[in-house]
Amino acid sequence: MKEIIILVVSLIMLIIILPIVCVYMVLKRLINGNGKMIKVWSWKVSRAIDVFANIHGSEIFNDLLIKKGGYKFGNPKETISSVLGKNQVEETLTILGNIIRAMLDIIEYGHCILSINNELTNTRK
Repeated sequence: MKEIIILVVSLIMLIIILPIVCVYMVLKRLINGNGKMIKVWSWKVSRAIDVFANIHGSEIFNDLLIKKGGYKFGNPKETISSVLGKNQVEETLTILGNIIRAMLDIIEYGHCILSINNELTNTRK
């Protein structure tokens, strides 16, 4: 029970703190005029959230986004896009997996393929 309370408190803190940090970083960028700083910070935060989701959402992602035998989610050094890309190449994405991949392709053409990290391996579903 204590773990659930800690989880809820952590989520509340994240919901409160992340927007404050985002506003701070934008204001700092406006004051300093350092566009590269905000770009690097945004990339780091986005990647951290992506990896976090890959790890902690792996069970549902494995069940809903890939077919049996597909490359599994959950590697703590890999992004969701990399896993989707590997499954795209192997044609092991489910319909929902392909929908998500197509949505990412709208943002950046070939995003999941371009995101593949071939240095990482994982087990099969």
